[in-house]
Amino acid sequence: METQNENLRERLLARMPQPENVANYRVETAALLAKHERALFWESRSFHTLWFCALALVIVGGSNWAHSLDPRASVGFYNLAGLMFIGAMSTGMQYFINRSKVDILKEVKQVQLQVLELQALLRKDGAQ
Repeated sequence: METQNENLRERLLARMPQPENVANYRVETAALLAKHERALFWESRSFHTLWFCALALVIVGGSNWAHSLDPRASVGFYNLAGLMFIGAMSTGMQYFINRSKVDILKEVKQVQLQVLELQALLRKDGAQ
């Protein structure tokens, strides 16, 4: 069991960038997190848009205008609004799950950067 843990540790450490590339890794990490934040922004906007459209359909379906078109028109508006609410809820759940993933990614990248800085500091102290 101990050799398996050592093997896993070595594989994880092999995937980390070298301490000489800390500045480049910091820039790459910032770009990656910015890309994820932009994607989350648009995912949030789609959630709010679907929610607003569903609410508008409920209001229009209950108005006198929908009843004057056809007695069944309000039922169609309510059915479409229900589908939009379901779509909004699934998009909202997807947004909150992805938000959690990005928050965890931020923490992991921060720990990786700290480990790299400590490794660089140890190598510098060991060289002197």
